[in-house]
Amino acid sequence: MGHTLDFKAINEFSRTVIESINFTERSEDAFYDAVDLKEFRDDDAKTIFEFLKNKIRMIPFGDYLKRYIYLKAKMTGNYNEIDIREYQHIIIDSFAENNTPKSFAETSAKISALSKNWLTQAAVKRSVVFLLGFGLNMSAEDVSEFLLKALRERDFNFKDPVEVIYWHCFRNGYKFPKMLALMRRYDELEPMADYADYADRTIGVRDTIREIKDDESLLSYLSSFKGDKRKPSLSVTARLRFSELYLKCKSLIADYYNADESEQCDIDSKAAGTGKIWTSADIDEGDVEKVLCCGTPINKSGNLEKLSASKLSKYFSNKRFSRQHIAALLSESAAVDRFDLMTLNFFSFAQNKEYYMNSKGRYMAFADSTNEILNECMMGELYIANPYECFLLMCILSDSPLATYADVWEMSFGEQQAASSL
Repeated sequence: MGHTLDFKAINEFSRTVIESINFTERSEDAFYDAVDLKEFRDDDAKTIFEFLKNKIRMIPFGDYLKRYIYLKAKMTGNYNEIDIREYQHIIIDSFAENNTPKSFAETSAKISALSKNWLTQAAVKRSVVFLLGFGLNMSAEDVSEFLLKALRERDFNFKDPVEVIYWHCFRNGYKFPKMLALMRRYDELEPMADYADYADRTIGVRDTIREIKDDESLLSYLSSFKGDKRKPSLSVTARLRFSELYLKCKSLIADYYNADESEQCDIDSKAAGTGKIWTSADIDEGDVEKVLCCGTPINKSGNLEKLSASKLSKYFSNKRFSRQHIAALLSESAAVDRFDLMTLNFFSFAQNKEYYMNSKGRYMAFADSTNEILNECMMGELYIANPYECFLLMCILSDSPLATYADVWEMSFGEQQAASSL
């Protein structure tokens, strides 16, 4: 089709990419336009709701993939108006050139159909990103960006031997057949008696692996993983950070319950007028739900209204702190994700009286703190092009962040009973 991929050099063209494919810049411009409006100062919740409903959209995975190919193939014109068949041809040719199969598993699907799916889907599995990494000859940094921004998931899991081998291959420019050979050798390794401890923070394991330069040293290190039968699927670092933030959240709620009754809202009647001195140990999942989800209507069964009833459900899906979700996190039957961490940190900053009448200071401190937490957990920094993250940033910039947060949730459910505000 007249385009060839050049993955070894990103020249000035890719650094001066046209505005139409700079997702972050477009989102930042829209964000600042919205918060600078007089309407934001007068009615922040309504402005945020209208912004989320009409001015921002979830960027589908296919757009990230098109943009990547567009830049690397030095295509011209509007990336989203180029015939999808042109992108498909580039993918097919690149997979063949890099000796990459159409799937990790056996499939009867044709690569033409698979490539069309990748280019049009809103989301894909993590394994698809790794396959595309080999098929499109991506660098480790390219794959990381897809994991963090296109999928909104964590970076490479350096406690998973498979992902470690993928990363090693991407860093060294190894093709798919070389990766398979390393996988076979890993499978044949005998476990070492002194195994790697999964209780170590992932970032420490990552730093150790990054110092390894050759295949033999990598396999030797990975053999130590085989001695530990524990599953490495849940991030120790993320769980530690979650535990810290959740305990702080419970402490703040206890303080709220202990405030003068005249200062309390009615989100929890059991606290009012009891004379009880509340501690964080008294706060359970239901208390946290009532505070963080006080903008969500309750149905006749006493549960939160189904999220599908929200006009913003596509942005808020899997991001609210229901008592069921909290219980799953506490029992470790669910992994802590970036949205759990940033929402709890948002609550902490929303209640911090140090930033009363200083919303810009609160915004900067929240962004710095959240980025520090996310980076430590290898989840990437706040990404304003993601609607939910943009929502939190707009709320934290308002005069009353938690009240604004609750009001937007309430508005998204339409003509429901107004949410109580803290």
